[in-house]
Order: sequence, then C-alpha cells, then structure tokens
Amino acid sequence: MYFNGTDKRYNQFSEYLKNKFGAKVYKITLDAGFSCPNRDGTISKEGCIFCDDGGSFSQAHSNKLSIEEQVNVGAETLAKRFKAQKFMSYFQAFSNTYKPVKELEKIYKASLCRDDIVGISIGTRPDCVDNDKLELISSYTRDYYTWIEYGLQSVHDKTLLKINRGHDYDCFLRAYEMTKEKGINVCLHVILNLFETYEEMMESAKTIAKLEPDGIKIHMLCALEGTKLAKMYENKEINFMTEDEYVNTVCDFLEYLPKSTTIHRLAGNGLRTELVAPRWIGKKLDCLNKIDREFERRNSCQGSKFEL
Repeated sequence: MYFNGTDKRYNQFSEYLKNKFGAKVYKITLDAGFSCPNRDGTISKEGCIFCDDGGSFSQAHSNKLSIEEQVNVGAETLAKRFKAQKFMSYFQAFSNTYKPVKELEKIYKASLCRDDIVGISIGTRPDCVDNDKLELISSYTRDYYTWIEYGLQSVHDKTLLKINRGHDYDCFLRAYEMTKEKGINVCLHVILNLFETYEEMMESAKTIAKLEPDGIKIHMLCALEGTKLAKMYENKEINFMTEDEYVNTVCDFLEYLPKSTTIHRLAGNGLRTELVAPRWIGKKLDCLNKIDREFERRNSCQGSKFEL
C-alpha cells in the first residue's frame, strides 16, 4: 500500500526520483521566452481563461538571463539552500516546443550545461509538437531522464471549449501516442473543478488511467489577477471547491490511476500576490497532509480502483 519506501499512499515523484538517482533531484525552472499559439493570434489572442501573463511560470528568474545563467543561478541557489546535488532542467513558462527545431535544439542543449543535470522536462501543448520536434527531444533520452509535460486539463471537449483551450481531446491523444512511440516519458496536467460535475471529473480519471501515463500533475482551479477566470469569479459565474472537497476529489481521482503513474503535483503555493481565489491553496503542506490523512482514514491508496 505504501510507495518508494515511504509512508505515502501514492507514487510521489520526488521520492521516485530519489530512489532512482540516489539523491533528491531538484527542478530548475527555466523561462526561454516562449510564447503560445493560443495567445499570439495563431489560434486566438485570449489564451486559456486561467492563464496569466506569466504563462504559469512560478519562479522569479528572468528570461533576460541566458538559459545557461538561469541554470547556474538555479543550481547554485538550490545547492546553497538545500545542499542539492542533482538537478532537472524544467522548461515551464508557456509552450516550450513552440519554436523551429533548430532553435529548440540550441535552447535545450544550453539547459544541459552542467554535469549535475540528470534530466530535462519540457512543458507544452499537444498542438505544439510534431515528428521532428519529438525526434529531437527523444535524442536526449540516451543520456538524460527526459519528460514532456502536456497540458491536457480535461478529457471532455465541452470543457476544453469553455476554457478556450484551443484544441480537443483527439489532438492530445495523437500527441500522446507519438510521444510514447519515441520513448519519451509523459506527464499529464489535469485541472479539477473546470465547470464539471464530480462524475465528469471521475470520467477523466478513468479515461486517463487507461493510457497508463508515466506521470500526472493534478491542479486545483484557481483565479489569478488579470485572467478571464478572475473576472468570472468576480461576476459570480464560478464557485471554487473548498479544501476538504478538493482533498476528497483528489483521493478519489488517484484511486483510479495505476500505481505505476508518478504523481508530480497535488498542491501548490501559487503566487500569493496574484491569487484571487481560493485563498486556501496557498498552504501547500496543509493540503498534502490532509490528503495523507484521508487515504489513511479510508485505508486506501493510489490504484486501489484501477482497471484497464
């Protein structure tokens, strides 16, 4: 029932990495100045209703620094603060495959500039990859633990349309299958509370489980300053889950996933200065502890309801 030699009842990615590499692996978040087809006019200029001007970038590094500088500053800061020894380069802001292949090659190569970098993770959209880009990323799998993170958000097309995602579920499936064929690990991002019923969220869990993804990030929908979602919240067009509702829904969701799927995120601190609602998501540790206690109360764990 427990995972990675811990008391966790889900397959926590950080502990999985620690077992794999013999030491804790820290992500260095990078901003390479990418854009997004859902913001630059290729699809639309509005973007997803939840995305702010930072493109979901959570760190303070500036893209005025070169990639090498961001990597070195990040590694040195983490080493000083946590005595970190191993790192993963993480391209987080906006759509990090949304450039020509030759430019991507220079950017990715620059992020692998240190001997203590053991992996690379690239966040993007499923409509921003093709065979050549995936071939490039696949080439790193020989020497680095390599991931692509796809913003799926929901398996329901009506939801993707409502949040102005700009692609449908079939688009994601094509990208997912191409990526797996190249031997690249895939982490899926899902957002709970996207105007969906409980049953629809569990349908997402069951549908995703059948794909047996390598990893998943589960997010609680939140409104940030300057987003369309913040305006919708102010106009009382949406209500957010309470923390207890979220905790129970997350545990239900995880019970449907295979035990092999690594869990990269269940809660986050968010950018408190930009957070409009719900305010409780700023207390990451509290939320994670409640998830642990709920699994213990149920005497359950990730994968307890998994069926192919």
